[in-house]
Amino acid sequence: MDHIDHILIVDDDREIRELVSSYLTKNGLRTTVAADGRHMRAFLETNAVDLIVLDVMMPGDDGLVLCRELRAGKHKSTPILMLTARNDETDRIIGLEMGADDYVVKPFAARELLARIKAVLRRTRMLPPNLQVTEVGQLLSFGDWQLDTTGRHLLDREGTAIALSGAEYRLLRVFVDHPQRVLNRDQLLNLTQGRDAELFDRSIDLLVSRLRQRLRDDAREPAYIKTVRSEGYVFAMPVEISELRR
Repeated sequence: MDHIDHILIVDDDREIRELVSSYLTKNGLRTTVAADGRHMRAFLETNAVDLIVLDVMMPGDDGLVLCRELRAGKHKSTPILMLTARNDETDRIIGLEMGADDYVVKPFAARELLARIKAVLRRTRMLPPNLQVTEVGQLLSFGDWQLDTTGRHLLDREGTAIALSGAEYRLLRVFVDHPQRVLNRDQLLNLTQGRDAELFDRSIDLLVSRLRQRLRDDAREPAYIKTVRSEGYVFAMPVEISELRR
């Protein structure tokens, strides 16, 4: 039986929940709705979903708080698409920093939302386009770190797993598969997001900043991801490949 993608819609506006749910269902997706963070948590305790549509402006815990909570818990790898009524770049930046995979501003066309959902799901399940990658099920070692390509997380020297969002994993994967090679922002956008992405110019810079934090890299004198002025970024560490032992 073919898998039907399950979308969790978290929005305090009942009309939006019902309209989005109805449209997605008509287009072949399975949906569940939640009015707030409490209902979202209760559902996710016993259910898995393929993507979460998460409204930013909600009473109680807002979408940014919930996004950060999801990224720190067992649903850290679940794609998140955030909705907001405020067309404010600051909100979009914060959302991406919290680990959101994409952003749609209200009011939006249901058709656009569906296209964004499908694009996020596709990017999550596929390796970046035009990218030569190592085999699945390997550890990519560099400096003090290892990248587990099966679990899609970082491991420090003590073996502690560091969670990565989908966007963080894709960008780090591009870097470690192209070490010591200068990549400009357009190349990084294309390799990590695909040609259907509509991200603003600072998105790669924000992702690099987040990755440096994950790698505990000094932004002023980075050892891993170095800035090449007027060109882009380069992953400066050599990378060793080993088989992943289960």
